[in-house]
Amino acid sequence: MTEDHPVCVVNGVGPGNGAAFARRFAAGGYQVALIARSAGTTGPLAEEIGEQARAYDCDLADPEAIGETFARISHELGPVDTLLHNAGAGIWGDFESLDLADFEASWRVNVLGLVTATRAVAPGMRKAGHGNIVVTGATASRRGGAMTAAFASAKGAQRNLTESLAKRLWPEGIHVSTIMIDGIVDLPRARERLPDKPDDFFLDPKDIAETAWWLTHQPRSAWSFEVEARPFAEKW
Repeated sequence: MTEDHPVCVVNGVGPGNGAAFARRFAAGGYQVALIARSAGTTGPLAEEIGEQARAYDCDLADPEAIGETFARISHELGPVDTLLHNAGAGIWGDFESLDLADFEASWRVNVLGLVTATRAVAPGMRKAGHGNIVVTGATASRRGGAMTAAFASAKGAQRNLTESLAKRLWPEGIHVSTIMIDGIVDLPRARERLPDKPDDFFLDPKDIAETAWWLTHQPRSAWSFEVEARPFAEKW
């Protein structure tokens, strides 16, 4: 691709943040690769966005599948300029009730998937002398709850990994950052679960996408690592 049409990969495309990321970066002139386990969401979204988007089926818990998919993206679209790692397995339960396979799956998507994808894009970013990796985080990365044994431990590991990546890659011109989501993202299932909540209770995915866009366009002299995103009325 030309410098006018850099490539952005969105790992974990669903109806919320992932779709909003894809729309925002496509609107900003990027070619966008949409990654999810199936084409149920990515196919229609790619059709909506048009020729700037392409859908890829990939299990982000499977390192071999990630390697193959990113090789395809590089061949078909060009070197990756921006990676948005939005994948995250929200598995709930206490440490005794959790299925251990589910516990492992949460870690594989949040942590193993991130490091594998970063390994895939880092060589091209190094060659170019620039790049962006933005990770969608959560308040669970800072504290565990009785029913978040899998999610909090995976998000905590993900946040620490992201910081390790930043300290390794920033000196090479690759901006690694994370958006710490503190609140409920506005999704149909969230509205169904919380029907009495006003609009300003929720985080709008479009606004989260603007935060990701801003992070990827910061000047090098003032990069941010961790940015918190919460509704203005949130008590914190």
